[in-house]
Amino acid sequence: MKKLLLSLVAVSALAFTTQAQTEKGKIIVGGNVAFDTNKSDADGAKSNTSFAIVPSVGYFVSDNIAVGTGVGYSYDKTVSKFENQAFVVSPFGRYYANLSESFKFFGQLSVPMEFGTAKAVDAAGKVGEKVGSSTEIGVALSPGFAFFPTKKIGIEFAVNGLSYNNYRLENGDGDKIKGAGSDSFSFGANFFQPKLGIQFHF
Repeated sequence: MKKLLLSLVAVSALAFTTQAQTEKGKIIVGGNVAFDTNKSDADGAKSNTSFAIVPSVGYFVSDNIAVGTGVGYSYDKTVSKFENQAFVVSPFGRYYANLSESFKFFGQLSVPMEFGTAKAVDAAGKVGEKVGSSTEIGVALSPGFAFFPTKKIGIEFAVNGLSYNNYRLENGDGDKIKGAGSDSFSFGANFFQPKLGIQFHF
């Protein structure tokens, strides 16, 4: 009987440990930082550049379920098209499932939104006058795994799952600039382009 009680206590302690990082009332702090540049091998070609930093904070409304938002800034410059600087807000919901004491699977649903200004960029990469205002709204569902080396640190490996984005550019009169906007849909996980990040749990 004593051994049975000790076993039950041990199992209960293990279950508490695996859920301690994601239990109701905990706070999660993290974010995304991205930088990308590419240039054609053509003579005199200029680089296209993009950069984003979006810190985020979330709250566990119940065990293993967190809601929160990211707020930040993004920059994108494409030669012969536009330079876009935008304010970013990205509300999200996340669900964790315990796999072991240190590993958890998670799925995240987010609604990234960007509101910015666009300027013309010529073939030489020179930025010109303001063209209009940009709006980008998307929906993304992303799966991933989290490894917890300590109770307060989660190292995450995630891939793109299912996503949709709508980009719209309007002139000073509020009219849509045809040919400048786009709709994009993506499905599939590319394990050769993972997202690696760190989240802090308090």
